[in-house]
Amino acid sequence: MTDDTWSAVQWEPPVAGTELDTLTGALERQRRTFAWKSEGLDAAALGSRLAPSALTLGGLLKHLALVEDQYFTVRLLGEKLPAPWDAVDWDAEPDWEWRSAAADSPEELYALWAAAVARSRAALRRVAADGDAGVLIAYTARNGARPSLRRLLTDMIEEYARHVGQADLIREAVDGRVGEDPPADF
Repeated sequence: MTDDTWSAVQWEPPVAGTELDTLTGALERQRRTFAWKSEGLDAAALGSRLAPSALTLGGLLKHLALVEDQYFTVRLLGEKLPAPWDAVDWDAEPDWEWRSAAADSPEELYALWAAAVARSRAALRRVAADGDAGVLIAYTARNGARPSLRRLLTDMIEEYARHVGQADLIREAVDGRVGEDPPADF
């Protein structure tokens, strides 16, 4: 994940930017930190667990790929989930992404997550062209409320922050990698 994935991305929020730039920057910082915490591992390391949790870095990669597509493709744009999610019977296997990650190669997991992030960035550019974080997204809640882009981005930052903390602990147990920020050359 150290190729061109991050070359055009400002991964820190601006010091005094717009609301949308600040929220997007905060999300990108979480994405980049997650990428650093999970990068460069083989299948055994991606399948490592910390007792008593069943979480793995491979499962987190696949889960966050799904969440990216759920939030930015389905909720933001109102479109259907792309492959591989569209072929899953979610009623029969609600935790499919967590369970099935063990059968995926590291290359498949990294590519799945990177592709989902790329789709999310493209969707965000489409919807936020005017810079308004208050624009309503396509999703409508059961009570009829339509959240704003601001709310979607805040929820995504929260999702990543929780999982970056988990990834931090797992990665430290795998090979001792610790720290808050990726190195400058990542």
